[in-house]
Amino acid sequence: MTSRERFIAVFNNELPDDRLPAIEWASWWWDRTIVEWQKQGLPANLGFHDVAPYLKLDQHYQFWFPHRSVKCPQPVSNGAPIAEDEEEYEKILPYLYPLDEVEAHLNAMKAIKPGHDRGDYPVWFSLDGGFWFPRTILGIENHLYSFYDQPELYHRILDDLVEFQLKVLERMYDIMTPDFMTFGEDMSYNNGPMISEDSFDEFLLPYYQRVVPYIKEHGTKVIVDTDGDVSKMIPWLMRAGIEGVLPLERQAGVDVVKLRELYPKFIFIGAFDKMTMRRGVQDMKEEFERLLPVMKTGGFIPSCDHQTPPDVPLERYHIYVEMLKEYAEKAVKQ
Repeated sequence: MTSRERFIAVFNNELPDDRLPAIEWASWWWDRTIVEWQKQGLPANLGFHDVAPYLKLDQHYQFWFPHRSVKCPQPVSNGAPIAEDEEEYEKILPYLYPLDEVEAHLNAMKAIKPGHDRGDYPVWFSLDGGFWFPRTILGIENHLYSFYDQPELYHRILDDLVEFQLKVLERMYDIMTPDFMTFGEDMSYNNGPMISEDSFDEFLLPYYQRVVPYIKEHGTKVIVDTDGDVSKMIPWLMRAGIEGVLPLERQAGVDVVKLRELYPKFIFIGAFDKMTMRRGVQDMKEEFERLLPVMKTGGFIPSCDHQTPPDVPLERYHIYVEMLKEYAEKAVKQ
């Protein structure tokens, strides 16, 4: 099977003929990890998309469409606001929803389309979600208060977001149909969701209901990217038409084995406890054994439950890739 055919089979809750995909889903490699690996022999001249093939992983291409212009004012510190009320939001509107800057990403899509059509690799795209994007405008603390203090502004931002994203999607689908996509959200952490179900239903559900159907109508699988423990949130996402989640962080207590029992057709990506890579080969083997029953069910692509940490030696990562492929083959054997 081609690399893309493997992905499509898994997304359809089937098993490929030969093996599961072997990827690191976070295709933007942690810069600190790359620096450390270069000290250990990783060629320094590898381009952004050259790292995965060098490490003998399957290639995949992600496009995260910009939602703020490169000229947009920047927060004074990480998590600080760039607008705190509707008046300030209107002032930065000229720097938001930059359709002209999206064109560069669409041109890059055109360039890799032949390989996608041949089946050489899957292509996916990402959008800032209805939780993520307002946070980049209002700042982390103000964003959490805004559900209660500024609901009208929050709804306005999401209305503008939907209008922009539908325009982007229309242009994109004129070029190609990516195999899956993610809404970047990060709306759960170690103790579960950072939003109540009531607030989800009031703000995020209507947003998803306007964007998700359009994506699914074109044949792209819809997945939410949210760190931490997403377990409690999965039924909410399913009501919104979401078809899967990643990265299923083990350190937050996420157990993909239990989740598969509860949601037999939901798509899962990630779930491999990256901390085992620090501890050694035996721990990695035990982690693959833990995941193998779920790998056999379809609808699951095992991968690191977030980016590979910089203290994982390059030699051990090579062993991890070998084991990943070994278990990717075991998963499809009867």
